[in-house]
Parts: sequence; C-alpha cells; structure tokens
Amino acid sequence: MRRTFLKSMLLGGVGASPLAAALLGAQSVQAAETLKFMVPSNPGGGWDTTARALGKSLQEAGLYSAVTYENKGGASGTLGLAQFLNASKGDPNALMMMGAVMLGGIISSRSPFSVTQATPVARLTSEYNVFVVPAESPIKSMKDLVDQLRKDPGSVKWGGGIKGSTEHVAAAMIARFLGLGADKINYIPFKGGGEATAAILGNNVTVGGSGYSEFQQYIESGKMRAIGITADKRQPGINVPTLKEQGVDVVIGNWRGVYAAPGVTPAQREALTQAVIKATQTPSWKEALQKNSWTPALLTGKAFDDFVTQDFASLRAIMVKSGMLG
Repeated sequence: MRRTFLKSMLLGGVGASPLAAALLGAQSVQAAETLKFMVPSNPGGGWDTTARALGKSLQEAGLYSAVTYENKGGASGTLGLAQFLNASKGDPNALMMMGAVMLGGIISSRSPFSVTQATPVARLTSEYNVFVVPAESPIKSMKDLVDQLRKDPGSVKWGGGIKGSTEHVAAAMIARFLGLGADKINYIPFKGGGEATAAILGNNVTVGGSGYSEFQQYIESGKMRAIGITADKRQPGINVPTLKEQGVDVVIGNWRGVYAAPGVTPAQREALTQAVIKATQTPSWKEALQKNSWTPALLTGKAFDDFVTQDFASLRAIMVKSGMLG
C-alpha cells in the first residue's frame, strides 16, 4: 500500500482529522506495508487468537496491506518479550500481544525483562477464567472439586497456561481460601491453549482453566463441562456459575492488550494507538468479540499506563498472599 494512496484514503473529502494527522505523521507507521506481530506464546491460545483478530482488523481498516505473526512461547512468555525488546527497538511497525498473564509470568519467573521496557499502546479485551473438566469426569461442580481438594490436594491435576497465568493464580487463591498452601497445588503449565485443551480432552488433567473463548466450542459440543467462572457475577451469554455463588470467594479477571517496541517516538506511539482504535471499530473486530465472548475493554494513553502499573502491583500482592512467591 503506497503512502500517496493511504493519504488520499484517510483524508478523502473529510479534511485532516486528528486520526488522519496521527496516522500520517512524519514517520507514520502506516507508511509501511507490513506490520510485525510478536505473539509470546504457542499457536492456538488466547494471545494468538487475539493478535490475529487485531491484525485482520488493522488490514480491514486499510492501515496495513500485510501482517506477519511470530509465535515465541516459553519461559512464562518472557522469551517472546525478550526477543521483542532486543529485535524491535525503535521499530514503529511492530506490536506485541500481552496481558495479565505476562505480568504474572514476569513476577513468578523473576524475569530480568519487563513490559516497562516496551511502549504501552492499548488494552483491548477483558474476560474471566473458566474452569472445565472432561465430559466424562465424575466432578460435576466446583463443590465436587473442592471436596476432592480437601481430601487429597495432590490428586487434583490443574492444567492451564504458564506459571503465573491468571488460571494458575486462581488455583492458588482457591487453595488459600481452603486453608491450603500454594505448594499443595499440583499445577501443570502448558505453553499454549492447544496443549492445555488436548490435555483436558485426553483426561490427562483433572481440571483445566483458561478464558471462556478457548473452551467455548468444546463446552457447547458437550466435550467439556464448565464448573465455574472467576467473575464476581454471571456473565452475559455465558451460562456458567461463578465460584462465589458456589461458596468459593475467589474473583480474578484477565485482560489482553498490545505494546509497541521500545524507543518509538511519542508521535509513533500515538499513530499506533489511533490505528488500534480504528481497528476496533471494524466489523471484523466486532465479530471477533462476539464469536469469542470477549468483553471490549479499550483503554489507551495514560489511563492504560496507570492500569498496568496498578494491576502489576495487585497481582504481585495476590501471589504473595497465596504463597506463590515463597
């Protein structure tokens, strides 16, 4: 996509709007044909799905002619983060998918790398974790799971994302609620949603946790049974009881967002921010929200910066209280 075509497309007949001005800055990110997306997890999970949905929407909005994706899973998401920080310095055509899971991974792994070294762009979605069991499991409810935990904590194999992920933290919070130490949780981390799903369907774990969107097709087809969601109240369109209403006072949310490379200029950050905002207004993004049961939670600028700082501190406090950082 050539710059002259983009300029006429963005400004055609409407004048130089703030969005157009941002997108057509001196070193506008939209002057490039290709956006490079770092996904710091294996294919098939929530980050991967969200990154590809956003990339599609950026193309639909006419902002990029091509989007490439690089999956780099491992080490609680910090392998991908490290590669992004080192390889993309100053690149205004690079984005990285991240979220609460990455913050937890950084805390639990005591990584020398941090999202504070990259450039915040936007929070995109929020959702809560759902715990599921295989359809043939004798566990029918969260009460059944809690009863088994009390009798023999080690017999419950929890399957989910990387160590420090929100489902891992939720499992530790449930243990703490029951008076058990985090060391009693038999948690099996997987690098991607596809691996976790296969383990659940193959009866290799007792219970699995992740965002509802990752398990939705299996819940609806009857291959998995959802026994609880970590929300404070029932979620629209999701017929799953909360942990709270089943007597387990645990609430924890998840969210996903995007960061730009370290060293981009304020103008380049603003251009990327406006590009993401424009992408979230496309039909394909709205379709992705509905299809995956994601709650839109767009947040940009200083508000997003402050949110990440506060969520990082809150997550660390929860992990300390739950005995995960001992």
